[in-house]
Amino acid sequence: MPVDTQQIMDAADKLGLMVAQHPAIDKYKQAQKSLAEDPDASRLLNDFNRQLMTLARQEETGMPVSDAQRHSLEGLQAQLASHLKIKALNMAQVEFIDLLRRVSDAIRSKIADQPNGPGPGGASPGPRTVM
Repeated sequence: MPVDTQQIMDAADKLGLMVAQHPAIDKYKQAQKSLAEDPDASRLLNDFNRQLMTLARQEETGMPVSDAQRHSLEGLQAQLASHLKIKALNMAQVEFIDLLRRVSDAIRSKIADQPNGPGPGGASPGPRTVM
């Protein structure tokens, strides 16, 4: 039996509500909040992003990045990697993205299983849908 767009959107809304209640989402939101409330972590992230953008603009203009600039960026990156709240956010983000990937894969597998769906093995000749 054919399904219309509104039925799909209603089901997607229900699925979205279910995903929003998953523990990975709460963990991700809590990690974001914790990080936002930490001035040291916020400063580190801002410094890193600012320096990264400066170096990108510098490279775009054809100016090479100096060893000192590279070492400074690596130092900031090491500080970010060792910051507990940033680590927690990164881990929570991986769980969050993995959940979305698994949901997307489940949807794709159902489309591939349909008689009129994409070709063998679910390979689609068109663009790949990523959620």
